[in-house]
Amino acid sequence: MIVKELGLVEYQPIWSAMQSYTTQRDQNSPDQLWLVEHPPVFTQGLNGKAEHILDPNTIPVVQTDRGGQVTYHGPGQLIAYTLFDLRRLNLGVRDMVTSLENSIIALLKQSNIDSYARKDAPGVYIDNKKIASLGLRVKRGCCYHGISLNVAMDLTPFSYINPCGYANMEVIDLAGLGVDLTMAQIKQRFVSALQTEIQNKGKHD
Repeated sequence: MIVKELGLVEYQPIWSAMQSYTTQRDQNSPDQLWLVEHPPVFTQGLNGKAEHILDPNTIPVVQTDRGGQVTYHGPGQLIAYTLFDLRRLNLGVRDMVTSLENSIIALLKQSNIDSYARKDAPGVYIDNKKIASLGLRVKRGCCYHGISLNVAMDLTPFSYINPCGYANMEVIDLAGLGVDLTMAQIKQRFVSALQTEIQNKGKHD
């Protein structure tokens, strides 16, 4: 897995680059993990319903090709884009979703925070409050898009939408939970947790 730290970048060029890599890759292309932050943007999933965008204010809305409903991305949120060959890893789509959720759960566990995933609504939750959102797209056995973890950000824009299609879904971040880790430390922990999770799942299956 090649890990690329791309910093704070606009959403559209990254989305285009993910599509290009996935379309052009072959069985020998390395899997890549892109770690980014985005300037404020709402992204709407492939089957996303317009009524879940209550009032975008001045924040742009981008219609994307991932699964799921609308979510918000902004500075202070870690986004991990997973450009993985699922067939080569011997993983199904559900396996990949679970691996991403378990990686965040393991990361939070290191800070003594108990969290969990929900079958009905992908992502990671703490006491019914959402801290990580997830959406994938799979083409020819390869996935892209990924998961976002709220680290230390302005959460206000989440109130402009029904996060992931759920009205009154409360959204939290690590800073609000008193976790005092840098973005660099969070990235390191996430990459380690994801690598462990993928290796274990591939072997197990």
